[in-house]
Amino acid sequence: MKAYVDKDACIGCGLCSGVCPEVFEMDDDGKAKAIEEELSTEAEAAAKDAEDQCPVNAITVE
Repeated sequence: MKAYVDKDACIGCGLCSGVCPEVFEMDDDGKAKAIEEELSTEAEAAAKDAEDQCPVNAITVE
């Protein structure tokens, strides 16, 4: 699985990096970014949780 952040939709609230810091971090532009690697099995559940909690639905985990 991989995680993606829609930079156009992201509002930079930081919720995803708080829920799943091993996958998401805040970029220099103040918006979230996801690691480029495949998600580890341990990180998948937390990444899905971040996807569910994103207030603007900017995260996709597939």
